[in-house]
Amino acid sequence: MRRPVVLYIAATLDGYIARENGEIDWLYEVEGEGDNGYSEFYQTIDTVLMGNKTYEHTFELADQFPYSDKKCYVFSRSEKELSPYVTFVTEDVPGFVEKLKEQEGSKIWIVGGAEILDVLLKRKLVDEFIIAFTPTILGKGKPLFKGDNPELKLSLTETKRFGQIVQHHYVVKE
Repeated sequence: MRRPVVLYIAATLDGYIARENGEIDWLYEVEGEGDNGYSEFYQTIDTVLMGNKTYEHTFELADQFPYSDKKCYVFSRSEKELSPYVTFVTEDVPGFVEKLKEQEGSKIWIVGGAEILDVLLKRKLVDEFIIAFTPTILGKGKPLFKGDNPELKLSLTETKRFGQIVQHHYVVKE
């Protein structure tokens, strides 16, 4: 069985994942419940994927690298210095992810960013979508999905409420 690639992310009701400048301050203003299901989800993964901008942004949000107990791959267009936390990858994103899906392990999480998600969506390499919608309308910002994506049929497997946040879990139909 191939390992599933999962998008687990928060978005505004109008479909943005960040302000135009990348800020996610709106997310911290929403009344949630506990950690909004994060710990439960985090236990289902063993691999983390992210772009270089997302990787650098994690150090702005946290004192320590938050995924040090998982295998973490950071996609970058240029060579980077070695890091104790991550493996930097400069090769083709879809090709690399295809190889990961064939390896033993559990779920693979797309942490961000939008470029990585877009490339994987266009190649139909995302298997599950867990999206936590907040009761916020930004009007503009960085959209969750870019245009020209292939049509995907999804099945809603679960809906959870965490305070004012509603989380939908979709699985791609075969």
